[in-house]
Amino acid sequence: MSILLIAEHDNSELKADTLKAADAASQIGGDIHILVAGSDCMSVAQSAQKVAGVTKVLVVDNACYEHALAENMSALVVSLAADYSHIMAPATTTGKNYMPRVAALLDVEQVSDIIAVESSDTFKRPIYAGNAIATVQSEYAKKVITVRTAAFDKADLSGNAELVNIEAATSTDLSTFVSHELTKSERPELTAANVVISGGRGMQNGDNFKLLDGIADKLGAAIGASRAAVDAGFVPNDMQVGQTGKIVAPDLYIAVGISGAIQHLAGMKDSKVIVAINKDPEAPIFQVADYGLEADLFEVLPQLEAAL
Repeated sequence: MSILLIAEHDNSELKADTLKAADAASQIGGDIHILVAGSDCMSVAQSAQKVAGVTKVLVVDNACYEHALAENMSALVVSLAADYSHIMAPATTTGKNYMPRVAALLDVEQVSDIIAVESSDTFKRPIYAGNAIATVQSEYAKKVITVRTAAFDKADLSGNAELVNIEAATSTDLSTFVSHELTKSERPELTAANVVISGGRGMQNGDNFKLLDGIADKLGAAIGASRAAVDAGFVPNDMQVGQTGKIVAPDLYIAVGISGAIQHLAGMKDSKVIVAINKDPEAPIFQVADYGLEADLFEVLPQLEAAL
């Protein structure tokens, strides 16, 4: 039994999502090979060599994989699929783009967003916005799986895998890269941060989100938001935490002025410690919070920042 894990990276850095997906792969058992497909991505491959439990790193360095276009990536993965019983990738924006195409080309079902491994063919995944957990079994010989990385720990970097270069250029010309717009921030990436502080509709406007800046700076935290705050135009949508936003599971999650709708809870309830600040004692967020403070956020936040 061999597993092909497709690395999440930006051609220069191996993302933490890959380390967490490797932890899920190790629970399945068998040889784990990591595929690093990109352009000028040798530094990523060298990082992947160190991932514990990985026996081989396959490097495909070609310009047609620079932006991980779904058509090109899926064709490459399918060309390598014959040697593997499991094909896995993190359930990120990129992974969700090409993995369904991989499953379709292989004519198998995809097992999406797994949060636990029961056996080599049985997995757990959330349904109904995380309100229920389904145990699913795949009877196909080849399993195509995406991993909700927030549910797994990072694999450590104690490995020393073999590095294998593969000459491949499966450009399908079905799509072309035009441009991308990235939000630049000195703060940690939202999905990788150890501490996240998020604001909701209770912040009242976008300017008030500045109240979170000082606290975030002192805690080394990323700043997130609820869908209500995003829909109201307070902050850009790349800050959204929730079922239709980003899934996070930091060591500490601070929810400020967030009522705790089901969709938001689905994106953060796996956090190790949850702190809620809300003046509504009936707010659903208090039902999942480890610590709750019933108070006016405009009075509490400056006090919290001063205390820190």
